[in-house]
Amino acid sequence: MSHSCESCGMSIESGRYCQYCVDASGQLQDFETRFERMVQWALREDSGLDRATAEQRTLAYLARMPAWAQHPRVLGAGG
Repeated sequence: MSHSCESCGMSIESGRYCQYCVDASGQLQDFETRFERMVQWALREDSGLDRATAEQRTLAYLARMPAWAQHPRVLGAGG
């Protein structure tokens, strides 16, 4: 039975985080690394998106993820 990664929401079979959200030792990547990678993904997915909007949308999305909901950067964004 699959469930969602607590960091990005990707469907996974087991554990708390997907392979993209952890480092080589299996630990959750730091917020800035994860945030930047998700912003870059958003920019690739929507070529009309500007950086500021991609960052805003990413922070709003991360506010719904258990791993980041209480992170100061997310809370500071009003997410």
